[in-house]
Amino acid sequence: MTATTGWVLLRGLMREQRHWGDFPARYQVALKTPLTCLDFAGNGHLHARTSASSVAGMVQDIRNQLRQLGIAPPYRVLALSLGAMVALEWAMAYPAELEKIVLINTSLAPFNPFYQRLRPGNYPALLRVLLTGTLAQREALILRLTSAHYGNERKAAILAQWISYARQYRVTRANIVRQLLAAMRYRAGPERPTADLLLLAGQQDSLVNMACSQALAQRWHCPLRLHPGAGHDLPLDDPTWVIEQITDWLDGTSVQKLSTESPA
Repeated sequence: MTATTGWVLLRGLMREQRHWGDFPARYQVALKTPLTCLDFAGNGHLHARTSASSVAGMVQDIRNQLRQLGIAPPYRVLALSLGAMVALEWAMAYPAELEKIVLINTSLAPFNPFYQRLRPGNYPALLRVLLTGTLAQREALILRLTSAHYGNERKAAILAQWISYARQYRVTRANIVRQLLAAMRYRAGPERPTADLLLLAGQQDSLVNMACSQALAQRWHCPLRLHPGAGHDLPLDDPTWVIEQITDWLDGTSVQKLSTESPA
């Protein structure tokens, strides 16, 4: 891998690299660059390991994995949700290691209030299903909250696939709690990272209010691109749009724009 052109892809809470679907292959073809998808300890093929209970611990986990793979910095990182918190902490703790970062639907204390970081209407269902529900109930809830296209014809196939992932690589409830604690405890530093930064957000995000990304863009004076019809999992809802925004940004075009495209 050419370290200066390769990308590292990070997902969020309880998710694994297979949840990217065909996005990595499409991304790799469009950008003509190698990439590496990683799982956090406790998720995916690392499900038997103990999850870190802090974002800083997750950073070390990812750095160790890259070192074991023989992939040296600097890196470019595309990260979603909790993965975006990890990418930001990584960039702040080791600024020489990251040169470009794309953060999707993230939120950060102390810049975003708790009721925007996780919409209050979701609290009861999340606590009940994540901690006591079945695998099928958990995956159905996650899909409903993270995709604005839950009602389309792809719903049944996507849900069945996610349930199969969950059964093969079970995320323990103890690891779910550790990952939740990591997200809840994390507080970003006062400064923005020195790496080039792009924010992407879906206006129909049912999990995290897009106002979080808007506040960060204003505070950090960085580009923000909003999708009018997508939800929390932007690469699932409209992978073509995500790739187009990143390609456009890398080409140094418009600083900020609101997409009016219809979701794919």
